[in-house]
Amino acid sequence: MKFKGENILEFTQNFPDDFSCLQYLSDIKWSSGYKCIRCGHTKYTVRKKNLARDCNRCHHIESPTANTIFHRLRFGIRKAFTIVFEMSATTKGLSATQVSKRYSISRTTAWTFMHKIRSAMKSSCKYKLKADVQVDEFVFGGKETHKQGRSKDSKKKKIIGALELSESGKVKRAYFKKIEDYSSKSLIKIFDSHISTEAQVSTDKWTGYAPISRQFNIEQKYSDKGGSMKQMHTIIHQVKSWLRSVYSWVHEEHIEKYLDEYSFRINRSIYKQTIFHSLINRMVIAQPITCQAIKISN
Repeated sequence: MKFKGENILEFTQNFPDDFSCLQYLSDIKWSSGYKCIRCGHTKYTVRKKNLARDCNRCHHIESPTANTIFHRLRFGIRKAFTIVFEMSATTKGLSATQVSKRYSISRTTAWTFMHKIRSAMKSSCKYKLKADVQVDEFVFGGKETHKQGRSKDSKKKKIIGALELSESGKVKRAYFKKIEDYSSKSLIKIFDSHISTEAQVSTDKWTGYAPISRQFNIEQKYSDKGGSMKQMHTIIHQVKSWLRSVYSWVHEEHIEKYLDEYSFRINRSIYKQTIFHSLINRMVIAQPITCQAIKISN
């Protein structure tokens, strides 16, 4: 049964031990039926201890965590489920140091697993922003000067954001990408990934957007210190505040992963009841990720 809700007590009641978590993974993983990954046979025997499937033909044994992001987990599956729940249900976010202390695991193990979760939070780019869309860039890190204009400080991380507004003017969805500079070649990345050519896009008067207007419907407005795109600047302020309050330092190589986490939650703000299930489902479907692939930078 699909877990719904944001209540931590209800969550712990639904998942009191490792076995209940393995059962949940099994139900998702084999919801369309079992097929042996080695020989293709569909008949199996369930191992009662860990719910692994034992193929009746070749006897290949496959656990509920095999070939998922939970593959070769270095700590208990119930701990992993609770970390996933906290990262999906909370709006404030968690640092690896906090998770390390809460769950009695090393900081490196916590950091690695949290990045695996963030990899599942990454957008598929299938459902692009339509209708009323706002686009703007901002910087994060280094010394804040609060000056208008585009910073050329090499210590600052340059980011471009795009959001879609509802008919009532509220934020429906938002996405972010790290950029190297403010050229059209860099700015168009978020257009290609997340914005439909049918969208009505608003940007400021930066010249880098002019070439992109040949492919997208762009209206360039004077910024008026952010007044022309209030929703965009509110989101930018929230993102920067969130990053500063939760993480003492964010490596440039990984900042887009943190932005994916923020987008995942804000884009499902009206589906909070099923956000945990949605994330677990993604983690089951996704391929395993090695520590080397994440490229740990502590």
